[in-house]
Amino acid sequence: MNKYAVDTNVLIYLHETIPSSKMDIAESIVLGFPIVSAQVVSEYLNVLKRLLRIPKVPLIEHSIVLLENCEIINLNKAILEHAKKLIIRYDFQLFDSIIIASALAANCSILYSEDLQHKQLIENRLTIINPFL
Repeated sequence: MNKYAVDTNVLIYLHETIPSSKMDIAESIVLGFPIVSAQVVSEYLNVLKRLLRIPKVPLIEHSIVLLENCEIINLNKAILEHAKKLIIRYDFQLFDSIIIASALAANCSILYSEDLQHKQLIENRLTIINPFL
């Protein structure tokens, strides 16, 4: 089975106030045990705190449960160095490059993201897929 990573927007769609196809797709992706970078966790917490105004402790508790079946990739020097190379080669945004470098470090073949170029192949081994198209 191919390993895959998720971008922040996939997790955010789990919190739609009205059930939608995007919510269903996000749920099926998260149930498949994705790779989640530390950058995605930070962005996810920040967005939920700001948009949903969830208090800090319940927010952390919720995130622990949500991410229980996910593999979280820590940020390290090698990922930062790789992110720098990705910025130089592909001109990615800073945080996107960290998410992509983390997915590559975890040997993922797919990164699900709504914010990056659909079907873009990174370093001949990671394909960006927009699952909401």
